[in-house]
Amino acid sequence: MLENKRLVITGAAGSLGKAAASVARNHGAEVIGLDIVESAEIPGGSYHQVDLLNRDATREVISSLGSFDAVLNIAGGFAMGMEAAEASDEQWDWMFRINVETLRNTVMAAVPVLKQQRGAIVNVGALGALSGQAGMSAYGCAKSSVMRLTESLSEELKADGINVNAVLPSIIDTPPNREGMPDADFSSWVTPEKLAEVMCFLASDAASAVHGALLPVKGLA
Repeated sequence: MLENKRLVITGAAGSLGKAAASVARNHGAEVIGLDIVESAEIPGGSYHQVDLLNRDATREVISSLGSFDAVLNIAGGFAMGMEAAEASDEQWDWMFRINVETLRNTVMAAVPVLKQQRGAIVNVGALGALSGQAGMSAYGCAKSSVMRLTESLSEELKADGINVNAVLPSIIDTPPNREGMPDADFSSWVTPEKLAEVMCFLASDAASAVHGALLPVKGLA
């Protein structure tokens, strides 16, 4: 599905990033991982440490990679508990920075490369951001912005042969989520590997006719 493709994966050191790198490699891709941590193992690929909140550093790293065929924008984060009317801006600002600003910085650097050939961008929205949820206003608004950005980018780039789509996962079965919700039914959550399979499909030539899709990936939820 991804033979002879080069994929850039942001957030490559996290649970979903690692799963995506493994799945992409199994489908024949060369994987280039980006993340803020000092080092991460990317079997069969390469890793570059970069702060995706730093626009200049992001552009410098991505411009050094040469050509690539797709970007999986996985870098992001989740937080809940803050009510919409609370006065504090800390969680609100962080949710937008980690979910939206990292995406914008990556896209700004990657689009000029992708315009040189057919390419794909796959983002991560959230099923829960399709409507407002109590205690999740900052996260929901940030992921809603990711989803609207996905649609806008799709309209702007499809004529250049770049398809832009997003997956909308329910709860992803990761160690932090299990720790935070120990009484939940983990079997109903979507696994990182299953979500990564959908993302890799959207990054492949088989999905070249899919533009601006916000694809729910719910598991059994």
